[in-house]
Amino acid sequence: DIPVALGKEVSGRPVVADLTKMPHLLIAGSTGSGKSVCINTIIASLCYHSSPNDLRFIMVDPKMVEMQIYNSLPHMLIPVVTEPKKVPGALKWLMAEVTRRYKIFAKVDVRNIAGFNAKILKDREEKSKADELDAEMTLQERGAIENLEVPRDEDIEIPETKLPYIVCIIDELADLMMIAKNDVETAIARIAQLARAAGIHLILATQRPSVNVITGIIKANLPCRIAFKV
Repeated sequence: DIPVALGKEVSGRPVVADLTKMPHLLIAGSTGSGKSVCINTIIASLCYHSSPNDLRFIMVDPKMVEMQIYNSLPHMLIPVVTEPKKVPGALKWLMAEVTRRYKIFAKVDVRNIAGFNAKILKDREEKSKADELDAEMTLQERGAIENLEVPRDEDIEIPETKLPYIVCIIDELADLMMIAKNDVETAIARIAQLARAAGIHLILATQRPSVNVITGIIKANLPCRIAFKV
């Protein structure tokens, strides 16, 4: 499980969700509505629960103000991406990482990240997570794994340690869609369809959830949403 703190109910009871069940999240809200506070709370709860060995971040912040403070976190895979032109490259790397992980799974005969980590750690709890995740896999995820040829030894290196989950947080999606709409939309849709079994999750945020920002393709692949005042 990857617990994410979202706030409190009216009664004061904390609301905690599981990112692996979402498995991707869309947050929309105008300036001052609490969107950035929500993102910071999610990041803090992820860091509180998971070490850098368990979870890593990729953060995209075109406004260059919200996420710079996280550059010193040991959880960061790369420094916070602030240049919109570099974002398609980061998303392509994520998609390549999904493919790499699927090849690793095919080689060791497992179907998801929990199954691989259970095999590496010989952990019963991870094995039960793997069975649960396997039951929830989408048709696209199953097809991607089943159609993958088992790679030769020289084609893939099997890690000797557990694979960390990767959470990619993109703030202000609207800015990116104005600069490289086709590249960003295609990459987000592809990652959202296939990345859950590989242990990669997306959190997207925008001030303007209009149809030219949150396109039909993106909306269809992000079933979990949080709406603040827009």
